[in-house]
Amino acid sequence: MLNTFQQIRHDMLPTPTPQEASRQEFAKSLKHFVQKGLLPGLGPIFEGRAAPSYSKETGKVPANRHDIRKAMVTDPYFRHYAAVNRISQEMLWDSVIDSIEREQELLNKSASELSAKNAGQLVVPEDFVPPRYVSALDIHCMPGGYCGDEETGDDVSLGVLYDRGVYLYSMGYTGPFNDDMGRSVCNYLKRNMPDFKPKRILDMGCTVGHSTLPYKELFPDAEIWGIDVGEPMIRYAHARAGAMGLDVNYGVMNAEETTFEDESFDLVVSHILLHETSGKAMPRIFKECHRLLKPGGLMIHADLPPFDLMDPFTQFILDNETYYNNEPFWGAMRDLDQIKLAKDAGFPADAIKFDTAPMAVMEFAAASQGGYNEQTASGVADRDFTAGEFAPGGGWEVLIAQKAG
Repeated sequence: MLNTFQQIRHDMLPTPTPQEASRQEFAKSLKHFVQKGLLPGLGPIFEGRAAPSYSKETGKVPANRHDIRKAMVTDPYFRHYAAVNRISQEMLWDSVIDSIEREQELLNKSASELSAKNAGQLVVPEDFVPPRYVSALDIHCMPGGYCGDEETGDDVSLGVLYDRGVYLYSMGYTGPFNDDMGRSVCNYLKRNMPDFKPKRILDMGCTVGHSTLPYKELFPDAEIWGIDVGEPMIRYAHARAGAMGLDVNYGVMNAEETTFEDESFDLVVSHILLHETSGKAMPRIFKECHRLLKPGGLMIHADLPPFDLMDPFTQFILDNETYYNNEPFWGAMRDLDQIKLAKDAGFPADAIKFDTAPMAVMEFAAASQGGYNEQTASGVADRDFTAGEFAPGGGWEVLIAQKAG
């Protein structure tokens, strides 16, 4: 299925030369090889070599993901896997940079023109300071990170890099428009809450607005906002929406403390935001969601699943992103009790739950084979978390909480 999807071109993406396109496809294929070729070998190595060695040295069996890491880090096979995985991550960004630099002036000009076609607001405060948990490092090893520096200005190159690079990183699992998480949650709402018709929707930590746009498609009459702490991301998101012919509002804001009024949204969502925040920021974000929601409104955070839903070895595999991909909160976020955080933020205990939004690309693949229906939708979601760091299986874990009416 991975080769079925190619990213659909739009006017805010550069046009690679044949050589650049080949490098990008190689980077994506190398990532796929790591996931499908190298990663499956870690299990037998652990069971047959690393675990017995650890038990011999310590007198105990590896009991959790931290013990498993101690057992594995010195093993040559794991070192080979980790090194190639890191190299593939750096390579995918490098494969995109050349085409961006070659068309940088044109892309910035297009951004200005296409942003003007988006009737939605673009809010960029002059004195905004992004939180250090985002600005202090290049998340995902992406050169420049989400925020850039004082010289970035209104240059949208980092947004372009994110748009194309994330598609390669996800190996096509985010779909041809890079919007699978938002589209999956929209499908979930359409299937499970057909009478829910929000008039105002906020997407927190939207980066370049991939997952924001499906909400405008599903709820065309709603006022949609996407916010992020990265100015290059927001400028690009506004222009990208213009390229897609959609009027969506975007603003540079911190999800911990937005400038919106109390009880001003019917739906607040996020898509892989939580694991890129911090232990102090996450409770604040939940409280801000509660403040912003109207009575009866919904909070939905789509991310990868908490660690208590999986075995220690799978936890260890997923936690590699913490150690080797500049994702310091990737593992810690999965240890937090998100249900408790939602309760502490003010949501009623009986109105909080985890559920699964089946991946839209998986549903599409099943439908194309003539096998999709409501039963296969639930089957797609019944995953076993064995597909590797990025793709846990057939669905996204969603935390859903409803504010008291």
